Amino acid sequence: MTETSSPGRDFIPGTPDTFGATATSTPPAAVPVLVGKAEAIGSAASSVPGGDQLARIEDKCARIEDKYARSEALLSRVEEKMDGAAARMNEAARQSDLAALRSEVRAVADRTRGLPGSGALVLTAVITAVLTVALTIAAQRFHLDALLPPR
Repeated sequence: MTETSSPGRDFIPGTPDTFGATATSTPPAAVPVLVGKAEAIGSAASSVPGGDQLARIEDKCARIEDKYARSEALLSRVEEKMDGAAARMNEAARQSDLAALRSEVRAVADRTRGLPGSGALVLTAVITAVLTVALTIAAQRFHLDALLPPR
């Protein structure tokens, strides 16, 4: 299959021709370009007119593919770093939650530390019972029950 509408080497404006000058908008001659397998054209680039332009296009495509692969690798590394940073932030948030919980437990422990212990409570109960018995016996001896209104 041949394509006769391509102007040959002057297909891309601004590209240098074989003599080092840039291509003009008017091609010197319309050279038909053979379109087919890239391997066949690449191997016979010197014999087919426009073959070196096709080789340049293939080189540019290869460079673009390389840049795309590098960009993709860079993006995957950025994604991994972002995942790591998010995990560290979640861990820091958990640590701050744990710190807040620790401070709450510490405050409750400080408040309960001020309360009397079980020994003090038992001693208070014993003293209260002894005083109640002593005051009841004293009230009966001094006939203080007569001060109470009759039933």
